[in-house]
Amino acid sequence: MQQFMQLGLFELPWWGYVLVTLIMTHMTIASVTIFLHRHQSHHALTLHPIVSHCFRFWLWLTTGMVTKEWVAIHRKHHAKCETAEDPHSPQIHGISKVLFEGTKLYCIEAKNTATLDKYGHGTPDDWVERHVYSPHPVLGIVIMLVIDLVLFGPVGFIVWGVQMLWIPLFAAGVINGVGHYYGYRNFAPNDTSTNILPWGILIGGEELHNNHHAYVTSAKLSNKWWEFDIGWMYIRILEMLGLAKVCKVAPIVRFNLPKTPCDEGTLQAVITHRFDVLAKFAKYLKQPTITEIRNLRAQAIPGLQDAQALEAVRHWLQNDVGKIAEREQAALDQALHSSQKLSTIYAMRQDLAALWSSSTTSKEQLVKQLENWCRRAEESDISALQDFSRKLRCYD
Repeated sequence: MQQFMQLGLFELPWWGYVLVTLIMTHMTIASVTIFLHRHQSHHALTLHPIVSHCFRFWLWLTTGMVTKEWVAIHRKHHAKCETAEDPHSPQIHGISKVLFEGTKLYCIEAKNTATLDKYGHGTPDDWVERHVYSPHPVLGIVIMLVIDLVLFGPVGFIVWGVQMLWIPLFAAGVINGVGHYYGYRNFAPNDTSTNILPWGILIGGEELHNNHHAYVTSAKLSNKWWEFDIGWMYIRILEMLGLAKVCKVAPIVRFNLPKTPCDEGTLQAVITHRFDVLAKFAKYLKQPTITEIRNLRAQAIPGLQDAQALEAVRHWLQNDVGKIAEREQAALDQALHSSQKLSTIYAMRQDLAALWSSSTTSKEQLVKQLENWCRRAEESDISALQDFSRKLRCYD
């Protein structure tokens, strides 16, 4: 075994090989989140040309991914999220398919020239991209294999194998799959995005996927004080070194507690933080909704005995109704017809979302609509809705 390991330039203890592998895979994760995702896809920051190319070169060696393909597929994911055109939605393809075959879904979409033409604009198109990186993606990973074998001997093949599996598993699988299936939500954008963990270390901060979907162009993915985004830490270091410049971060939610009347400032804050507003609406109204659904089940109302359908009702009452299964739509319609309280919660949620959906209404009219919405909420017999309205007035 000792002779087996001595065939490379470096002889390390077993934990040394593990450490080196983790460092190199983490470099790849950092390259994906900083270069491909935040810089190229969303222009949340700019990078010094040398740093940008170092990231691109490392990704060519360790993944063989073409920048234009990755960026185009990711942008399409945001544009068509949770629809049949979403390249990798677990709501469409199933969680197992995305988790274990995410790379296959990526490769299928990468062959779609319409996707690349529509969503791949603004990506590198220099000589090295046209003549080396894009036409020869396999060459990079072969070079990486040779490097690993020279450095570590036959153990280098294992190191290389882990490198090759890291992005397909964690980026194409975990982020695209689990990040739209399981976790917690700080915000309520019109999709199923979740924060997998509050500490974004293993996948470079991409664990905070719900935060990203709420503020797509933010260079910082953490939002709450107890969340940590290691990718943001690297960006700040690069910025202090003059190698990066942050273009945009998510706005901070602020409250002015003594504030009571709605004005243009309240309206602007509500629109800016609309996904936070909707998340708080869901939080405040969650228990009254659950209680009312249980009451309906106890009354043995036809069409409301299916527990799975009723869970969907709770979801749709607090989210935008897009494409909904026929059975769930029937349960939702029956619940709204059978309960004045649920009907009120649903209508108030839809009216609230309409405030930032109108493109023709003047600011003065929208302020009046917001004040009217708060007044209706506070005059309802739903205490949670009253409490939420008073909170809504404090957005500043």
